[in-house]
Amino acid sequence: MDQDRRTAFEAKLVALRPALHRYAARMVGSALDGEDVVQEAIARAVAALDHAPPGENADGWLFRIAHNAAIDFLRARARRQARMVEEDDLVSESDVAASRVAARAALTIFMQLPPSQRGTVILKDVLGYSNEEAAGILDMTLAATKAALNRGRSRLRLLADEAEDGQAGAPALDPADLDRLRLYVDRFNARDFDSIRGMVADDVRFDLVARMQGGRAAFETYFSRYGDMNAWHLSAGLVDGRLAVIVTDPADAAGRPTHVIAIDWTDGRIARLRDFYHARYVLEGAAVVLLG
Repeated sequence: MDQDRRTAFEAKLVALRPALHRYAARMVGSALDGEDVVQEAIARAVAALDHAPPGENADGWLFRIAHNAAIDFLRARARRQARMVEEDDLVSESDVAASRVAARAALTIFMQLPPSQRGTVILKDVLGYSNEEAAGILDMTLAATKAALNRGRSRLRLLADEAEDGQAGAPALDPADLDRLRLYVDRFNARDFDSIRGMVADDVRFDLVARMQGGRAAFETYFSRYGDMNAWHLSAGLVDGRLAVIVTDPADAAGRPTHVIAIDWTDGRIARLRDFYHARYVLEGAAVVLLG
């Protein structure tokens, strides 16, 4: 692929990234994991440019790659969890009503649909693709796509209604991880970055999502920029039932989240930190809860 076409393709990747995340997050049931899937899909797409570039339908090509990356992610996770069971056929509903249900459904609810149903519902009712386009992206026949869509829509509506009625269970939290997260939050709000550095593993993985990745040196640069910064206030919270740091602007009286930070711990130290400052689209559709 020549440089002009590669530059144009990279610009398309940037523009399409939020939509790819909307798809991936619902496929894997997590805004945070969805961004990992998007990063993997982008890496695969860039690697394929020279030997298998997209044709005229670059969007469809990218969504197929994202779908396959999501399926691979789910298969890897399934090795540690029970596999999902296909549901029986259920009745279809109108496109307008289905779109409203899909828009209000939490990401974790999508995970209770089998992958074929989940993919068709996301493409049709969340992203607005036609049945024919969805069939092409998912490499399914049109009849199979319509059948999966009908079953998925009906099942999603039942699950969303159950969740609104309070029948969904509360997530189990690791008290030790919650204590560590609160300690991180307290030290950050106090701008005690020296203490935070003591919490970080030597081989930490740092990701300023959609901008840069690196190790300990990148992490140090990250904190050196926030020594005099007062625009962030951190709180411990949940994103789709998973512990995360919720960032708000003290000047916003409504306390609306601006973005989130995900932290993974190993042996009591920070092994991975993902800051979603430049990927605020991850909050769309995510269930965000502040913890007292």
